[in-house]
Amino acid sequence: MRDVFDSIRGLLKVDSLSVDNKIFQMHYKVTMFFLLACSLLVTQRQYFGDPIDCIVETVDQEVMDTYCWIHATFTIPEMNGAVVGHEVAHPGIANPNVPGEEKREIKHHKYYQWVTLVLAIQALFFYVPRYLWKMWEGGKIKMLVMQLDSPIVDDDVKKERKDMLVSYFRMNMNNHNFYAFKYFSCEVLNFINVIAQIYVTDAFLGHSFSRYGREVIEFSQQEITSRDDPMDHVFPKVAKCTFHMSGASGSLEKHDGLCALPLNIFNEKIYIFLWFWFIIVAVITAVGLLYRIATFLPGFRQILLKTKSRLASSGTVEAVTRRCEIGDWFLLYQLAKNMDPLIYKEFLSELAYKLDES
Repeated sequence: MRDVFDSIRGLLKVDSLSVDNKIFQMHYKVTMFFLLACSLLVTQRQYFGDPIDCIVETVDQEVMDTYCWIHATFTIPEMNGAVVGHEVAHPGIANPNVPGEEKREIKHHKYYQWVTLVLAIQALFFYVPRYLWKMWEGGKIKMLVMQLDSPIVDDDVKKERKDMLVSYFRMNMNNHNFYAFKYFSCEVLNFINVIAQIYVTDAFLGHSFSRYGREVIEFSQQEITSRDDPMDHVFPKVAKCTFHMSGASGSLEKHDGLCALPLNIFNEKIYIFLWFWFIIVAVITAVGLLYRIATFLPGFRQILLKTKSRLASSGTVEAVTRRCEIGDWFLLYQLAKNMDPLIYKEFLSELAYKLDES
């Protein structure tokens, strides 16, 4: 398991340059890391372990295991609430000796074969907004803060770089809205993606995911003697599989087998975490979008820039923000996150002076 996390832990490294925010990073760092880690973990268990074990008389176990893994197992939803050890042997497993049991509605479980692939694809979708923003951003912040992100820099170099930055802003003032809107669109895309992934996961799990977490919470609050585990409905640990073959006389023989699915022990934990995590990420991202809407208010932008550039005087920040549109403010805010605070203060002061001159 340690090897699995070691192979992808680089995704969580802290970047020396910040071109987004913590909410954005929840998507392409934390969520992507977890999805890839789970995908690799399930892959390890699936292809290098024993994902299914079936018991049936007269059929070779290896043949039965392979067949049931490929063609899926099934349970009977109506039997999920039956008392285990009294009415049924396992949740969702009917008693073949009771008349009419074979006519009950069955539920096939095919999705566990695809869990590893679906998790990997979902991880890629969480990276798409980050990829788009990196492509659109084009290294702009890195270029602008070059040699201005550290207090230890030659005075002549610092002055030259500051003058170039001030000159850039004077020449390009009010021309950064498109740059900012591309970032804002990626924030919206983050929200759309996490909501879409909730619906995709729900469809993938046979429309059981949307209520999965709520049912698990209710299950944990029930009496031990009477509770019905909803995780067994979605990820059964034991299921049935029917194998047909020709007998010695040429007649068709039906063999019912019981299959243990140890992989579902991991799957149920993965998806209960994802249920809570997707909701948390969606809520936080929605709050982030409300914050983004608030930044369209000039007064709020001014407060944020004052907070970010504490060393600069209020008058300096006000003089600059009065001349800024939202794109200019956004770029200044990004620079504040990446420049040395003292150098940033000097830059704002010089920019305010030059803007007053023009």
